[in-house]
Amino acid sequence: MDDGIRIGADVCSDAAGASRLEWLETNGIGGFASSSIIGMNTRRYHGLLVAATKPPVGRVVMLSKLEETLIVGSARYELSANQYPGVVHPQGFRYLREFRLDPCPVFVYEAGGVKVEKRVYMVDGENTTVIEYTIEGEARLEVRPLIAFRDYHATAHENGAINPVVDDRHGVVKLHPYRDLPAMYLVHGTATVASGHGWYRNFEYERERERGLDFHEDLYNPVTFTLAGSGRIVASTETEQGQKRPKSVRAGDLTEELRRAAEQFIVQRGEGKTVIAGYPWFSDWGRDTMIALPGLTLVTGRYDDARQILEEFARVMDQGMLPNRFPDAGEAPEYNTADATLWYFEAARAYLQYTGDAAFVREVVYPRLKEAIEWHHRGTRFGIKVDGDGLLSAGAPGVQLTWMDAKVGDWVVTPRYGKPVEIQALWYHALRVVEDLAERFEEPGFAGFAGKLAAKARTSFLERFWNGSDGCLYDLLDGERCDRAIRPNQIFAVSLRHSMLHAEQARKVVAVVERDLFTPVGLRSLSPHDPAYRGRYEGDLLARDAAYHQGTVWPWLMGPFITAYVRVYGTAGRARAAGWLKHFREVMRGFCLGQVPEIADGDAPHHPGGCFAQAWSVAELLRAGVEDAGMGRNWTTNTD
Repeated sequence: MDDGIRIGADVCSDAAGASRLEWLETNGIGGFASSSIIGMNTRRYHGLLVAATKPPVGRVVMLSKLEETLIVGSARYELSANQYPGVVHPQGFRYLREFRLDPCPVFVYEAGGVKVEKRVYMVDGENTTVIEYTIEGEARLEVRPLIAFRDYHATAHENGAINPVVDDRHGVVKLHPYRDLPAMYLVHGTATVASGHGWYRNFEYERERERGLDFHEDLYNPVTFTLAGSGRIVASTETEQGQKRPKSVRAGDLTEELRRAAEQFIVQRGEGKTVIAGYPWFSDWGRDTMIALPGLTLVTGRYDDARQILEEFARVMDQGMLPNRFPDAGEAPEYNTADATLWYFEAARAYLQYTGDAAFVREVVYPRLKEAIEWHHRGTRFGIKVDGDGLLSAGAPGVQLTWMDAKVGDWVVTPRYGKPVEIQALWYHALRVVEDLAERFEEPGFAGFAGKLAAKARTSFLERFWNGSDGCLYDLLDGERCDRAIRPNQIFAVSLRHSMLHAEQARKVVAVVERDLFTPVGLRSLSPHDPAYRGRYEGDLLARDAAYHQGTVWPWLMGPFITAYVRVYGTAGRARAAGWLKHFREVMRGFCLGQVPEIADGDAPHHPGGCFAQAWSVAELLRAGVEDAGMGRNWTTNTD
């Protein structure tokens, strides 16, 4: 057991390598702070205060970074680092002796015989970031805030519309550079305040360049602070900031590290709770939320959060469907999903299993589940309807309804119209869940209705989906066409609590998935033997989306795979699963420190990519580790 994540001077002094290691702090309402471990922003999404102006969305990069100069006598030591065209300047990483998560980001610099420790953390429930400096030795620290004030998907450029007025009163500087955005307050205490230096031009963001996106930005310096010694700068949209201190360090094993990572995804939406699908660019998605709910909230004992999430999504269910996502700008929810609603059934089942809270389920959740079954039976949006064979058909031109949803313009990369295998597994599971609830709540009529639908679906599934020549399941039925592509979607037919497969079929499915799709960091989305396989997730948007579900590895799929594996192989499978999971401690130290990424390359060495912190990746590893691999922990409800 170690005492946290520490990166030494040998790594920090290598700008190219260190700039690929990132950190993340969140505030529980959708806002965050993030950068590389050397303080060099490499993404448009990096910033010390990325505020959620319409929690949990409406994110705005307000404070991009702080330029820091340590002044010892007459000597000046630049502690910052920026990528400009052809040069990294300044090169403060040469003075960086250590970066660690303690558990918030801590930077330790030494220059001119003086030690500076910088700690960054956010206040829970506020768009507030605190940057604390502890200086050991006689020195001053000059701090120059660089602001962007723009949507987090965009970049800022020098303009004449910015309001340069700086209002400094009682140790607080107020900045309001643009009328249509909130003001930001910089609390500096007794620091000396001077005018800033105006525009800093041509920052380059390497990760955006790699993604084929705009990677240049100009940032504005409105003011300069000089600290006479130790002190802090607080950046906030609040006139009065909270005083919550950062949590103390806690050593732990993999499950404890995953639990801490899980905390960053649960956020407030209105009076309830929801889940941010991934940082730095996703908001809350229905599918991701329901898949992640057991691992983020139930395994960790956060039952109040689980109940609030279930209630919040029950409130916005429409025509028997959960929203796929809530747009950033606060528009109406989008319902283009065939599986989010079906995952809601599993989340509800797991909630009842963990909490025994039958009263809540009966009053709030169960009516919505019945409504969803009825709508799916008679037909709802996007052609989602029970077919004559009892299986669930779904699809509409130009719309992606499953989790394999990559689409570029009018090009649908993985068209899965008709009857996808995981939709059938989820539909059958949903019917059995609601059948059990109907019996528990003494509604035999609805229990019988759901049971008959389930029996018919199972009969048709076993007749039509078994691919005898390959010893596994077809990925999709579209009319008479049977898609033989080896994809991970079939694993849910084994991993879900209510399975349609016979034991021997389940064993064969697990064997095929392990043979073709298993990697140490998750399951590939397509067999490497398939002509359509893409082993590297790289290049511009078109190239990346072409690979997104055509071979790219998804860590979250390790969760259902482990559940299926243990179900098939029992005790021997549990021991092997525990060994697989231990590898993720390395994963959590190789991209965004303390987090699990969205995806990785299908080809070895499986470089990480996509969102650097993904909710369902963390959640499913944690759930499978505790429930299936015997890596259980006892956490109290809503543990800090």
